Amino acid sequence: MTVEADTIVWGGMNRAQLDAAYDNGRAVADSVTRRDRWVELSASFRQQHAAELDLAYGPRPRNRIDLFRCGVVKAPLFAFIHGGYWQRNAKESFACMFEGPLARGFDVAAIGYTLAPEATMTEIAAEIAAAVRWLRGDGPSHGVAEGRLIVSGWSAGGHLTATVLAMDEVDAGLAISGIYDVEPCRLNYLNDNLRLTAEEAVATSPIRHLPAHSAPVTLAYGTGELPELQRQSVAYHEARRAAGLPSELMALDGLDHFSIMDELTRPDGRLVAAAQALVSAPASFRAGTR
Repeated sequence: MTVEADTIVWGGMNRAQLDAAYDNGRAVADSVTRRDRWVELSASFRQQHAAELDLAYGPRPRNRIDLFRCGVVKAPLFAFIHGGYWQRNAKESFACMFEGPLARGFDVAAIGYTLAPEATMTEIAAEIAAAVRWLRGDGPSHGVAEGRLIVSGWSAGGHLTATVLAMDEVDAGLAISGIYDVEPCRLNYLNDNLRLTAEEAVATSPIRHLPAHSAPVTLAYGTGELPELQRQSVAYHEARRAAGLPSELMALDGLDHFSIMDELTRPDGRLVAAAQALVSAPASFRAGTR
């Protein structure tokens, strides 16, 4: 369907404006350099740290998990879901960010998943749920997931984190710069590969399906991010609070969509501290069970 250039498609924006509102790469001048640096550092990290790599949790080639251990018995597990607007990147490119959690006593699981357009949003969310179940069921035989399980993710990974917060296997979530209403993505350039229908956009938007019970979540974003990315976190936080679900909002001054991840890489980073705080929260801190 052809849309006139000045036609308002969502949130008072025309198509060009809505495209720009979600184009994180164009908004951050050195985003390509930063992503390339992540890949380089992650390759080095994977060579230097002992790990179990590419453990299968499902039948598809990207249904794989990498496990990194901190050496603490029954350590909490930090399960990380990479970003890339559901259609690019890989778990291997984010390994450098696990320096912080490992140094603070977390084991780490890096979760891979099938990308769009090979997989639909519905299928991707189902894969993440399967990965979480695998970690709880099979993780202990690999020396992980015997303590608390914190699911975390960045960007699209933040969205996917939100989709599993109602699972009994999850103790808490740390969603970073996430998308919680995917309808704008259906209406902008991202849908060229996502191929979302109106019905699927509703079905896969966490803000539109607030559960009766949920693990607590910290929603982090940078105040230097695109306004739409900031709005997504604030709106989801407010919706959860209104529904009586445990939620904390964490606005990190001046950080953009990429620099925010420095707060996970550093052992003294604020995202690492947020993960530690979630581990310290009462185990019963789920809406409806307190």
